[in-house]
Amino acid sequence: MGTIAPPKFELKMGAATRDAYGKALAELGRTNPNVVVLDADLAKSTKTNVFAKEFPNRFFTCGIAEADMVGIAGGLAEAGKIPFASSFSVFLMCKGFDQMRVAVALPKVNAKFVGSHGGISIGEDGPSQMSVEDYALACGLAGFSVMSPADEVSTRALVFRAAEHKGPIYMRVGRPKVPVIYDAKDDNFQIGKARVLIEGSDVALIGCGIMTAECLRAAETLAAEGISAMVVDMHTLKPLDTAAVAAACRTGAIVTAEEHLLDGGLGSQVARAAAATSPVPIEYVGIHDTYAESATPEELLEKYGLTAKEVVAAARRVLKRKR
Repeated sequence: MGTIAPPKFELKMGAATRDAYGKALAELGRTNPNVVVLDADLAKSTKTNVFAKEFPNRFFTCGIAEADMVGIAGGLAEAGKIPFASSFSVFLMCKGFDQMRVAVALPKVNAKFVGSHGGISIGEDGPSQMSVEDYALACGLAGFSVMSPADEVSTRALVFRAAEHKGPIYMRVGRPKVPVIYDAKDDNFQIGKARVLIEGSDVALIGCGIMTAECLRAAETLAAEGISAMVVDMHTLKPLDTAAVAAACRTGAIVTAEEHLLDGGLGSQVARAAAATSPVPIEYVGIHDTYAESATPEELLEKYGLTAKEVVAAARRVLKRKR
């Protein structure tokens, strides 16, 4: 295969998605008086302190008690408020899961949960602080929508969509700064509607969160090898954009990429959708049934294969299996 034109994406470093979340909350608070915010004694880290400074009477510090915070959020939602409750994603989902199921999912209340410091890219904090199962847990809650935005622009937009949406939501945001993918004025985001960043014909690279940028980098490398790669930002894992998966299947091969255990995450969702339409070979880039260690974010992402290099390798493997 000869060289094809490289994708036209210049990835420049932007803000962390947690920073974008904090700013979006404050912006949302200025226009919607029903928005209230809860935090589990981590407001400085989750960036909900931005909202707290501007709207102290609409901000609730729940202490180091995520389960209690979830229950309070459910009660506020029942009272007609739109609560955004935040903590580190590992604490929010693992400690608050039972209350999220009983006090939010079962009665179908309109509460929003945002897990910060998602994945292993928090770095030196170590495995006890790393959420590698939050997608699976959140997707297992009936009626929940589950999102993982890729950059600051999509984070802002999806926070606003979350406030507009009637029903429970879980969104993951991250600690490190990430590349900006979208134009600053781009607000064309819908819950459950993927964004196709690059059209391609040989293989589809489907990513979410920080792995979306790695898919874009991988597409550039593959283009130099004459491989045309579609790139999809699947910012919503549930409800999944099955039409986007069907379009990806038309390339004849798929690679999914996520900063999450391979069990129950994006790859599982995509595989289920693909099997229902037109099954194709799929390779999965993610964390392989293990917890990570304490190291720099760059060292961890390299060791556990969450890089463009591994997405490229997965694309080469899946192309060999393509019918």
